[in-house]
Amino acid sequence: MRRITSLAAALGLAACATLDTDPPLPTVAGAVQVAERWHTVRDEGDNIDSVATWHTAEGRHWLLATAKQTDRLLVFDAATGAPVRKVGEPGSGAGQFDRPNGVFVIDDLAFVVERNNRRVQLLQLPDLTSLLRFGSDGEDALRKPYGLWVHKLASGDYRVYVTDNYETADERVPPPAELDRRVQQFLVRRTDEGWTAVRERSFGATEGAGVLHIVESIWGDPAHGRLLIADEEQYRQRNIKVYGFDGRFTGRRVGAGVFRFQPEGIALYACADGSGAWFATDQGKQENFFHVFDRRSLDYLGSFGSATVLNTDGIWMTQTAMPGFDHGAFYAVHDDGNVAAFDLGRVLDAVGVARCAP
Repeated sequence: MRRITSLAAALGLAACATLDTDPPLPTVAGAVQVAERWHTVRDEGDNIDSVATWHTAEGRHWLLATAKQTDRLLVFDAATGAPVRKVGEPGSGAGQFDRPNGVFVIDDLAFVVERNNRRVQLLQLPDLTSLLRFGSDGEDALRKPYGLWVHKLASGDYRVYVTDNYETADERVPPPAELDRRVQQFLVRRTDEGWTAVRERSFGATEGAGVLHIVESIWGDPAHGRLLIADEEQYRQRNIKVYGFDGRFTGRRVGAGVFRFQPEGIALYACADGSGAWFATDQGKQENFFHVFDRRSLDYLGSFGSATVLNTDGIWMTQTAMPGFDHGAFYAVHDDGNVAAFDLGRVLDAVGVARCAP
């Protein structure tokens, strides 16, 4: 593994531009380069955005990817990258998609955000049959949804957080006073009559450092009561905003002065004792990095990249062992056309993050 030295100077300059309200950045020696294990077959016509994995006790390992341009889900073997199947077709009915973007897998369920259908579709694994569509109705309907994170509650219900990157009529970012609906929250429940979804609330700061200007990726950490939301475009202030589960900005921002391009995909390496690390994409077409932050303190720990992988949208981390990946895998979309898989144990060692106890 060698160092990507071009990042060191850039991060040093970026640190000088950090706002006074942000903690000082540690010295950066450079980003570590980690080689990926494999790539899925490339097809730029799919315009892949986000990925998620599904594992079964019987040893089935799937990697799901959203194909925005061809309006379908792609399914691969998560251990080998071999194609398994393609699901869906263009449309607005059950099992159809219109620009699917974010995807999240939990239990035997896949939640898929459809930007142009302005909804979330719930699918049953492994058949990927449609169980429920929600979010597109009412005066508070989703307008331009992108990403999501799902929290399973003690009751067995699912709380779904969806980012809504709505714009003005001329496709501009609305003024801060109108950004109070950047995240919508739903409660999804299975009843005797079937699946239901209820919109619980929407939130987003309308002033100060917590305003969410351009949003897509979101991820939560129940152990520490945090929602991390990437703000993709704030000029030199690009960063990740930290919200609480109460829908309020905590006053914390992650990565200000570190991100050179666009904060994108977010993933959490979670250990049972509350330790671990956050991983976040710094999406660039000429250079592309994954920055790492301490789970508890949110301090910057380091960065890694690949000589091959560029322009990454979604990422996903699985801590489930499978053939060829004894410690799990880290997946990253490569330039809209395919997915790269990294050995998670090797990535953790490269950036100095302690592995969870077995």
